Amino acid sequence: MNALVVTGTDTGIGKTVVAAMLTLALDAVYWKPVQSGTLKGTDAATVAALTGLGPGHFLAEDYRLTQPLSPHRAAELDGVEIDPDTLVLPEVAADRPLVVEGAGGLMVPLTRRTLFIDVFRRWGAPVVVVARTGLGTINHTLLSVEALRTRNIPILGIIFVGDANADNEETISAYAGVRRLGRLARLPKLNAPTLQAAFAAGFRAEDFVLR
Repeated sequence: MNALVVTGTDTGIGKTVVAAMLTLALDAVYWKPVQSGTLKGTDAATVAALTGLGPGHFLAEDYRLTQPLSPHRAAELDGVEIDPDTLVLPEVAADRPLVVEGAGGLMVPLTRRTLFIDVFRRWGAPVVVVARTGLGTINHTLLSVEALRTRNIPILGIIFVGDANADNEETISAYAGVRRLGRLARLPKLNAPTLQAAFAAGFRAEDFVLR
């Protein structure tokens, strides 16, 4: 399966923008298996708007939950029972990677018994960790990397989001022993041209080739 998982060290960290950038740059298919907060829109709709890609680049969510809460609680309020075993990586064309966006961070509960990281472990797909560059990021990112390593989940690398902070980025990469894939700076406008330019300036396509 030619898939990678995009996760974050926290909620609201820029994970969806990074997923949009990768979907566009890699000519990938985007999938958000569990979407909370649909009353305010969906991340798939955001990625579609940012990239301008057509419907062939998007797969429907397995679970759509109305409240902007952790999936386990949003599901309870909607009267929905999430069955983690039904979350299976979809098949896509061999020449087109699958970009999967998780919900929040690694330890977000899907149910009262299952965390999202448990599903990632079952999938075995490489994970891209999205991390802030500012204060607190060292602790959050190293904890996320440790959680992945404890479960033997492969880590493709770390993408930083925000203003340049060379020491934080270098310290995290050194302690974690994980590749720094690049940094997505704050963009004055978010659209397909700016995301393409950001990827070309700060990333290497070959780092995202999955074998």
